[in-house]
Amino acid sequence: MRLTKFTDLALRAVMRLAVTAQEESVTTREVAESMDVPYAHMAKVVTRLQHLGVVEARRGRGGGLALTELGRRSSVGWLTRTLEGEEEVVGCEGDPPCPLRTACRLRGALREAQEAFYRVLDPLTVADLVTSPTGPLLLSLTPHPSSSASPSP
Repeated sequence: MRLTKFTDLALRAVMRLAVTAQEESVTTREVAESMDVPYAHMAKVVTRLQHLGVVEARRGRGGGLALTELGRRSSVGWLTRTLEGEEEVVGCEGDPPCPLRTACRLRGALREAQEAFYRVLDPLTVADLVTSPTGPLLLSLTPHPSSSASPSP
């Protein structure tokens, strides 16, 4: 199974925020630059994470992003399921629909494999993901100038 780029960016963003000291202010731009991704993509990710209650964004002087308590203790399985949506691994009902869809054993096996994938992630929390050596590495990442610079809000 392959995660969408959106989910990948969201997981990296929450990991970065998980190692940020509570008194430290980190902006969406800084997270985007440290992960070497376009600001516009990261801004969409942060907005979705806010809607889920995983990230809090404070505007103005001294503002920035913070991982909420829910975000810190969230199951990686839950977060990944939520971001990926309920789509199946294969698109049996596409246009045109697969002629095997009514009697296909592959579809069920792939659905079971997808659920097994999530089950492996269920016991992990975001906090678990940033234990050593990952946490110190995340803290050492410095922002890289982005090639698609957009004005900061």
